[in-house]
Amino acid sequence: MQRIKVFDSAKGYNLAAKEYDKRQAYLDSFEKKQLLPLLGDIAGKKVLDVGAGTGRLSSELQKLGAEVTALDVSEQMLLELHRKNKNIEIVVGDAERMPFSNETFDIVVAAFLIVHLKNPELFFDEAYRVLKNGGKFLVTNINQKDPPKIHTKEGEIVIESFYHRPEKVREILESLAFGIEDDVIVKEGDVWVNQIIVAKK
Repeated sequence: MQRIKVFDSAKGYNLAAKEYDKRQAYLDSFEKKQLLPLLGDIAGKKVLDVGAGTGRLSSELQKLGAEVTALDVSEQMLLELHRKNKNIEIVVGDAERMPFSNETFDIVVAAFLIVHLKNPELFFDEAYRVLKNGGKFLVTNINQKDPPKIHTKEGEIVIESFYHRPEKVREILESLAFGIEDDVIVKEGDVWVNQIIVAKK
């Protein structure tokens, strides 16, 4: 039996980029249309989508009138985004060391990102830094103890993942002086599948 290779986010998503959009319905299912309404009216707002991938969320934010910057550690994923939508600025970079000045954005969003971060506090601290005072930070925390297999041209792979308990995510945000505005737990039956938090600087 062949062992499935485990990759870090940059290498894994570079390999998965061409096939990734086939997973959109699966990814959307974790949010059950509860994510975007939590942001309210975002027309004219400067929004940073961290871990933007191929632009599943970036494109929706842009359709709602936001000025969107998409950051991802995978250049190939961002090239797929750019191929589909030239109106979104793409930046290759690390969520834990973001290449932006202090207080640049009105809103920072990160869906399906912290599952790939061993210590989300480093990223949360960076999100706080690049947000304007009064800015909003929306982050999702999926319940994924075992990373899914992803099909690539080199066969099936998995991308390194980490499990974070919802109360721990909230605790870290509050320790960094974020105020929690919403903490939505999305469930399937009795099981939580996703946590969507909106925090304010």
